[in-house]
Amino acid sequence: MNTHHVAVWIDHKEAKIFHIDAETFDATTVKAPHHHLTRKADEQGAHSASKPFFDDVATALGGAEQVLLVGPSTAKLEFHRHLHTHNAALEKRIVGVETLDHPTDGQFAAYVRQYFHGKDRMAGLVP
Repeated sequence: MNTHHVAVWIDHKEAKIFHIDAETFDATTVKAPHHHLTRKADEQGAHSASKPFFDDVATALGGAEQVLLVGPSTAKLEFHRHLHTHNAALEKRIVGVETLDHPTDGQFAAYVRQYFHGKDRMAGLVP
């Protein structure tokens, strides 16, 4: 789906991808494979399944023009770093990274609409 505004709520278990327009939203979910912490000293605390999961999320964002990343923890930052290294074209379309706990789908859609409306207003795209 090619959409102007897309938001991703992400943690280490799943990513909820919302394609947003003024009236509706379309939500899809990408589940992370079962993960566990690796025990190697150089990877201490790293999630071993993050790369394939992050690649799947990036693929799901393919046609997005502007992407807002949100989530309750560090997964959003890890995903952003993953894009910096593995998908620079998509990384350039990230317009914001925000901390947001666990909203309902409706609350999240409202938050995203408000975020992008403000961003579009500042860019002079809407009155």
